[in-house]
Amino acid sequence: MRLSCPAVAHPPQINPPIGAIRQPGVPPAAGRPRAMGVDGHPIALYPVTAINWEYSVMIVLPRFTLAAAIAMTALPTAALAQDAARAPVQTLSDGLITIMKAGKKAGFAARAGQIAPIVDKSFDLPLLTRLAVGPAWTDAAAADRTALVAAMRKLTINQYASNFDGWSGQAFVIDPKVDTRGTDRLVKTVLTQPKESGVSISYRLRQSGGDWRIIDVFYQNSISQLATRRADFEAILAKGGVKALVGHVNALADKASR
Repeated sequence: MRLSCPAVAHPPQINPPIGAIRQPGVPPAAGRPRAMGVDGHPIALYPVTAINWEYSVMIVLPRFTLAAAIAMTALPTAALAQDAARAPVQTLSDGLITIMKAGKKAGFAARAGQIAPIVDKSFDLPLLTRLAVGPAWTDAAAADRTALVAAMRKLTINQYASNFDGWSGQAFVIDPKVDTRGTDRLVKTVLTQPKESGVSISYRLRQSGGDWRIIDVFYQNSISQLATRRADFEAILAKGGVKALVGHVNALADKASR
């Protein structure tokens, strides 16, 4: 069985990511966002928006009573928000286990067909694509943007269908605690493997249209798929723009399907 996680860098049984990983200690090129670990601070890809909390009361309450009332209100709300942010990660994790159990016997096309609607539901592919492209997105033609989002969707589906093609007792364990990163949320998981160390995979989510969607995946809590892809795409964008990148991403997707 070949089990791997798309977008990470050379762990055991894990396929390498698209593009090179910047080495620790080497500063990024001017104008390029830094790769960001799970516990690091966002710089350019993830602007932090300040949240101002305002409380108003109609009557004067003792301080301890008001604090208790706020706590009683905030706790259920926070729990609901955490559940909502975990939901796409749970859906994706369940879908990956399903195609793993289907295995090679089901065939690549069947696994891809099973995971495709889950990718559509769990990821914000248009935003993910725009962040991976960076400033070049602004000048790209609408048709090229649409084509690139479709290519990124195909790549994501094909990598999952190719990499998660067998099951021997693996399971995803999702951390019940959801971290906040500015206006985003971070959900941590561990892929447990019998007789082997677990693999940490974390997901960054952003709210879109009232729903939380995945916009980045981290391997071992440090290697960002988004930053890796952006580094890989940079040279292609410099030479041929978004149109050339569409061909590159489609070629990667086709390679993953073989």
